Amino acid sequence: MRMMREGSVYQLSFMPRFFPVNCYFVEEEDGLTLIDTALPFSSQSILKAAKSIGKPITNIVLTHAHDDHVGALDRLKDVLPHVPVYISKRDARLMAGDVTLDREEPQTPIRGGVPKKIKTRADVHLEDGDKIGSLVAISTPGHTPGQMAFLDTRSQAVIAGDAFQTLTGLTVVSDLKLRFPFPALATWNKTLALTSAEKLLNVKPSLLAVGHGNMLKNPEARMARAIDEAKRKIERDN
Repeated sequence: MRMMREGSVYQLSFMPRFFPVNCYFVEEEDGLTLIDTALPFSSQSILKAAKSIGKPITNIVLTHAHDDHVGALDRLKDVLPHVPVYISKRDARLMAGDVTLDREEPQTPIRGGVPKKIKTRADVHLEDGDKIGSLVAISTPGHTPGQMAFLDTRSQAVIAGDAFQTLTGLTVVSDLKLRFPFPALATWNKTLALTSAEKLLNVKPSLLAVGHGNMLKNPEARMARAIDEAKRKIERDN
C-alpha cells in the first residue's frame, strides 16, 4: 500500500502499478472518515494507516457499491463494530445484491462487480446534500445508479469515487481508454455519468481524488477538457 497526503485528505492506494484501487481518509478534529474500503485484503493496511496518523476511524462512507470499493467492509466492521457505515439510499440496494432498476431510470443493466457476499448493511442512507462531519454528499449517478461524491467544505477537495479516473490522464468514467478500460466497462449509463461530471466541475474543486489514479490539485481545466472529450464521443456514438 502507498499513502499520499494532500491537506486533510489521505489517499491509500493498493496495487498502484497493476490495478490501482484507492480509498481515502478525510481527517477531522476528532477522527478519520474512511471513504471506500478498497479490496478484501486491504483491511489491515487501512487500520495500520489510521494508527500511523494517530486518530480513530469514526465513519465509513461509501461512494458506491462495486466490489473494489466495498471489498474490505466486512473485515473492517468486525474490528470496528460501532463505526457507522454510510451509502446512498439508492446504492444500499446494490450493496445487498439487488440489481433491479426503478421505472424512471434508464433501463440498461447495472454493470461492474456487484457484491454477492457482503453481510454489512449501511447504518445511514444518504441523500444529496447530506452532511458527515466536514463532508457534503453530492449525488453523481452514472457509474452506478446511486454513486455519490463527497465535498470537504473546508478546502473544496472532492472525493469523486468513479465519476472520473486519472490513470490514463483525467477522463470522465464513461470514456473508454484501452490502457485502463475497466471503470468505463463497469459504467451503467454514460449520459448520466457525463451530467454528474459536469456537476462536479461546477463545484470548482481544489483537489480531485478518484477511485483509480493519482489525486489532482487545481483540476478544473483538465476536468473541463475531459468533459468536452466525453461529450464529443457520446454525440458521435448517438
